[in-house]
Amino acid sequence: MRYREFWDLVDEVLGRAHGRVLVSDLRLGELGDRTGAQALDEGVEPREVWHALCDELDVPESRRWGSDRRRPAPPRRARG
Repeated sequence: MRYREFWDLVDEVLGRAHGRVLVSDLRLGELGDRTGAQALDEGVEPREVWHALCDELDVPESRRWGSDRRRPAPPRRARG
């Protein structure tokens, strides 16, 4: 997932204003209690941030990828 795709999904799934506030302010346990913005700034891949954000907000899988049914869902990275 590219940064542009991440932000497009934030805007579509969470709403432009609300989604951006969540990325900048919501601390995510999956990301070491960092915000999504902090994690992105520190080099965490956008798809990991997206999955952590969706998990924290209980966004169902059916809504995570927006309205484009052909958009492939980026898989989670295997944690090792």
